[in-house]
Amino acid sequence: MAAIKLLGDWLEGWLRGRWGWLRAPKVGVYLWGSVGRGKSFVMDAFFAAAPLEAKRRVHFHAFVQEVLEELSHISGQPDPLALVASRIAADTRLLCFDEFHVHDLGDAMLLGRLVNHLVDQGVGLIATSNYEPRALCPNPLYRDRFKPAIELIERSFEIFNLDGGEDYRQRVAGGYVWGEYVQVVADAQAGWVAQRMELDGSTERDMSIEVNQRTLWVRARHRDAAWLDFDELCRSARSSADFLWLNRTFERLVITGVPTLDGEGIDVQQRFLNLIDIFYDSGVELILVAEASPEELLTAGAHVDFCRTHSRLQQLMRISTEYTHGEQR
Repeated sequence: MAAIKLLGDWLEGWLRGRWGWLRAPKVGVYLWGSVGRGKSFVMDAFFAAAPLEAKRRVHFHAFVQEVLEELSHISGQPDPLALVASRIAADTRLLCFDEFHVHDLGDAMLLGRLVNHLVDQGVGLIATSNYEPRALCPNPLYRDRFKPAIELIERSFEIFNLDGGEDYRQRVAGGYVWGEYVQVVADAQAGWVAQRMELDGSTERDMSIEVNQRTLWVRARHRDAAWLDFDELCRSARSSADFLWLNRTFERLVITGVPTLDGEGIDVQQRFLNLIDIFYDSGVELILVAEASPEELLTAGAHVDFCRTHSRLQQLMRISTEYTHGEQR
């Protein structure tokens, strides 16, 4: 309730603007806390109630890809990012930005300057994050590039720590379930998927699709579903733009061969985490097929963002099967 009240009070003051000798209102609100504490729920409730037409809610990955796409069409401008911010501000007065985090040099450089431009354009910003502002960009190699944006957030945003001490996503019974997590031995996964997807003579198999000017190998495409291997998605140089294309194109995605990730490189781990974030937020039905349990995929200390991913995996319906050679026991 305190977070809702803070957002309501901020919006009232922001819409009113500076009045007389009163100081100008903060430019936005930054909600942070551990995974599953209800940050996105609070923001969505606020977004629905905000009495504005020119408002928008967007996820981190989708927003970054949108900005990059805009930048690719702009040339010959002294500050193309300022032009992108102006275009956003022309249609959006209130921007609600979910899952704000920075673990990539390109994102640090882009988001730091873009936040500043949006504030200059008068766009009201609401952001949710698992991190307090000072922890947003932990990598010391490029933290200095993002430090001005951190200082802007600390100086000009209302900052609220939303942490009730419980991860509500762990309450799986009767809660939100967005797909399945299936444990099947490796040599039986293909047979299980063929039965689960009801593959038949009309199914397109072992096909190549061009996605963002690169070839993507799909094991099967059947109606509104696609079956892909983990290696194709996470061990090759895939970007968030590829994952966004998949969730726009298919309603159900099956991924086989998901390994334990502790021994994988940070790039493979990060692609898997990005994939889960994007599919979770998009509403696509995801079926992950692995030999290991969700708890065994990646230890909590192996990647700074895995707590969020682990929380989201708990909202997949867990299926353990002894499927082998066309039979399920």
